[in-house]
Amino acid sequence: MSNSAIQEGGLRERKRLATRSAITAVARSLTAERGLNGYTVDEVCEKAGISRRTFFNYFPSKEDAIIGHVDDEFPAETVEAFIRGGAGSPAGEISATLFQDLVTLTLQLSERMSSSEEETRQLIRVIKKEPQLVLRIIGASEQREADFSRMLAAREGVAPDHPVVRMAVLLIGGIARKSSMAYFSESNTRPHRELLLENIAAARTLFSQSFNLLPSPEGPQ
Repeated sequence: MSNSAIQEGGLRERKRLATRSAITAVARSLTAERGLNGYTVDEVCEKAGISRRTFFNYFPSKEDAIIGHVDDEFPAETVEAFIRGGAGSPAGEISATLFQDLVTLTLQLSERMSSSEEETRQLIRVIKKEPQLVLRIIGASEQREADFSRMLAAREGVAPDHPVVRMAVLLIGGIARKSSMAYFSESNTRPHRELLLENIAAARTLFSQSFNLLPSPEGPQ
């Protein structure tokens, strides 16, 4: 593939991302202002400068536009760099740098969130105004976790249900959610990165402690 073709493909993808992000930003703004039933798809299109056809090429409904697209949270270049980090490890074996690279990935994603902080706060306001969207957000979160599992599995050359993959998704996802909740609380004065690293360090301290396996309740076999 020529350099010009690669550049054209990259430009096309950036334009797609910008359009998709603009649709989500407008949908959230209108929902926060008027409620979910207080505006139409046509109004979203007018404010975003797109056609109805373009809107439905990106999102099947207003609700989906409000939640946003999973690819906006996992940029291709960030995912590719993370997957390359496991290239030196034999397939089927957990790479020695997985934890470090997970921390780096989490920080990179949190920096993206911080750069669009007002959009996140707007989503919080939207949820307060339209609590029925919580179920959709839960569904979207489950989809994001499934995508994260597949990404980890691809990097490590293991199945998505590998126990280390499952625990990584559970723990990193839980830490990220806890850190975000603390950051966006009304009383918080600390940077998101500081909260995130504090929680990661606490988890690492806990799991670095030694432990003894308890004997089976049935006794020796």
